[in-house]
Amino acid sequence: MFDPVAYAPAYLRVSEAIRTRILRRELREGEVLPTETELARQFEVNRSTVREALRKLESAGLLGRRRGGKRLVVTRPTREAVGGGLSQAFALHRARVIDVWEALQAVQPGIASAAAERRSAAALAKLSGCASRFAARAGEREAAVADVADFFDALAEAGANPVFHLLNEPLLRLLKPSLAVIIDRVPQARARIEEAQAAIVAAVQARDAKRAAEWMARHVRDFGRGYEVAGIDLATEVGEPTAGAPAVS
Repeated sequence: MFDPVAYAPAYLRVSEAIRTRILRRELREGEVLPTETELARQFEVNRSTVREALRKLESAGLLGRRRGGKRLVVTRPTREAVGGGLSQAFALHRARVIDVWEALQAVQPGIASAAAERRSAAALAKLSGCASRFAARAGEREAAVADVADFFDALAEAGANPVFHLLNEPLLRLLKPSLAVIIDRVPQARARIEEAQAAIVAAVQARDAKRAAEWMARHVRDFGRGYEVAGIDLATEVGEPTAGAPAVS
């Protein structure tokens, strides 16, 4: 009924032991790890085993090196690394454009509400700056897409919830190609985005969580109408070209 339990290689056991200490905050961000020689002595393994374990933890974003430094220190995975991994996973699980849109509808109003309730003066200034930048420059498509992503990102940051902030990264990566098509093909897209951003900023400034959520829900619904007008097939899988969408990183 049961297969034999696999024997884990030593480097995996070393890696897991260090990873556990990091996740338990027993090894804190910025803390310098002992040398490979010292770790090999403590774990009673070869240096090559330690080196392989450390390489695995570096790949996971849990260890890194300071600029110009040789010693490994404890780090946090960057939002970009987390977002890249999740967006690839969504693509491999054959998520569609409509799936991303539905996720945005479910998540973004809550983020806007949290931002209105918790924003700091600095976070509000950053959010307002993102909206002003989008409104002020008629920029090319790539600049406009980046401005929209920056606005969503600043809103999540204002919500002071790290889960919201991390979750936004893969969703925005997947939104960008179709958003570029909408901005290209729907004449009123820029004006409607500008209107929504201004209303959301005003609600966040007034700490009106309900109105911020309502405007964000309306803003995301507008994307749905934009998909239709731009001729984007909502059944398109996110890893595939989106009805002539350009490559947007």
